[in-house]
Amino acid sequence: MPRPVTLFTGQWADMPFETICEKAASFGYDGIELACWGDHFDVSQAAKSDKYCKGRWEIMHDFGLTAYAVSNHLVGQAICDLIDDRHKEILSPDVWGDGKPEGVRKRAAKEMINTAKACRRFLDNNPDKKTKKDIFPAVVNGFTGSSVWHSIYAFPPTSQAYWDKGFADFGKRFKPILEAFDKVNVNFALEVHPTEIAFDIASAERAIKAVNGHKRFGFNYDPSHLGYQGVDYVKFIRTFANRIYHVHMKDAWWGHGDGTVGVFGGHTDFADPRRFWDFRSLGHGDIDFEEIIVALNDIGYAGPLSVEWEDSRMDREYGATEAAAFVSSVDFPSSDIAFDGQFDN
Repeated sequence: MPRPVTLFTGQWADMPFETICEKAASFGYDGIELACWGDHFDVSQAAKSDKYCKGRWEIMHDFGLTAYAVSNHLVGQAICDLIDDRHKEILSPDVWGDGKPEGVRKRAAKEMINTAKACRRFLDNNPDKKTKKDIFPAVVNGFTGSSVWHSIYAFPPTSQAYWDKGFADFGKRFKPILEAFDKVNVNFALEVHPTEIAFDIASAERAIKAVNGHKRFGFNYDPSHLGYQGVDYVKFIRTFANRIYHVHMKDAWWGHGDGTVGVFGGHTDFADPRRFWDFRSLGHGDIDFEEIIVALNDIGYAGPLSVEWEDSRMDREYGATEAAAFVSSVDFPSSDIAFDGQFDN
């Protein structure tokens, strides 16, 4: 069967939950990936209330939608980051508190643990779930932040020992989180992304080592964050075949602009025509999605393909509708026989 096509609601958090459900259905999606901001998914309510979780499912089912994952990128960003005033804009008052950095990081970690509990209760309340087994492995997608991202360019001269401290800090903070995820049978999927502890293949390998290969640590695969860096985004799938826990379908282009802005962005806004790279609606960028589908089939990934729609040049409702159709058109099931297997008979 084709993989379910879902819409990540993070870019639609300005809309009430019922509104985005109605729109996602009209756009042609099978389900949604719920963002833990706006009013789409209240972590504290979902972690303790079956009634709240059942209410989310009732609304989704009214529009023929389902769900397989929740995402808490904003809280995750604060767990390992060097905290500044920008974080106040993306965190709840409860997590921000008095704004003292270590307190923010600890409260963010606690909230991520609570997100695993919320995800577990939410998925367990799916009325379509006939057994205790998940339809697909339960997953919370998110960010980690990084205490060493600011040193990405190695000047002043930066030693490996300096970067080792950053990965050690990530390991120290995330191993207890991953243990809590394991207790409730939920995976954490890092969206590998500049500003995170892992932003390419090499740093992703290092991040796995930092948490001692914990089975609950894997990736929310998103090629749009890799291609413009020059990272082989298909090789990423094959390298981490057993840790691709979720997939974001998002496009990007690169090699554009007028030559005044480089790969680091030049402190320009998205959609600035001078930019070397930018996010694009699916099918309008440079990502080769057929290569991605082949690789996902090869590793046996059967989970949802979730559209994270971002394109500042296009109307989002037009783009999200087009994107749903695009994903359905490029996805195809793998074969259970070799193409010439009939000759065996």
